[in-house]
Amino acid sequence: MKTLFVLSSSFLALGILGQAQNIPTVMAQPNTVYVGADGKYEAAPDTAVLRLEVATQQDTARAAYDRVAGAAEQIRKALRNNGIDIKAMQIGFYAVQPMYDWKNPKRKILGYRVDTSVTLKLRDFSKVGPLTEELANVSDAQNQSLSYDLQDIEQAKTKATEDALKKARSQANAIATTSGRTLGELLFASSEVNQPVVMPMGLGRQPMMARAATAETPAPTAEFSPQTITITAHVNAMFALK
Repeated sequence: MKTLFVLSSSFLALGILGQAQNIPTVMAQPNTVYVGADGKYEAAPDTAVLRLEVATQQDTARAAYDRVAGAAEQIRKALRNNGIDIKAMQIGFYAVQPMYDWKNPKRKILGYRVDTSVTLKLRDFSKVGPLTEELANVSDAQNQSLSYDLQDIEQAKTKATEDALKKARSQANAIATTSGRTLGELLFASSEVNQPVVMPMGLGRQPMMARAATAETPAPTAEFSPQTITITAHVNAMFALK
């Protein structure tokens, strides 16, 4: 009867966890307990990700191209001023498209629009403030954004999994103790690790006159700490009962 009580407790725990997690199919065995638990680990980011979009519309495709080329040169200058290798900036896309007058049956071309997007990953966070300030001066720049990422993530995944397994063992031990048994060795375990997507923070642009009036104002990111990144893990585990 004691064994039946333990198995019933295990199935109850399994039923509750099944509502929140996709638990792998495991054949229940006598004298075992099957539990699931969530763990997490908060890690400091190691990479700042700067994104900048440049867009312009001009009467001719050549004029639009020249405007974006000038903006690209301003970006290169900002990188050089901050001691950053120009090759570290990556281009995401470059598009040229005609703009039509859809109210005119002949679909007359009103002009040409050029869009491009660039991304920079920085390990040196001290350069974020000065660089974002200079990028705000780029002609036709739009939607400048900043986010923080964790590139060296494997250690954080391990820490989150260890936390989840520790909690799973604690739950299993509570069930074993309540049923008058002793928790034995780990027979089976599975782990699922998740990393939340960190949304970029828009930095926007200030008009030229406004920037000149507030030249001594600290950058939007100055003196603030980067947001930590939380890695979560779910562990399902089966332990033997003595």
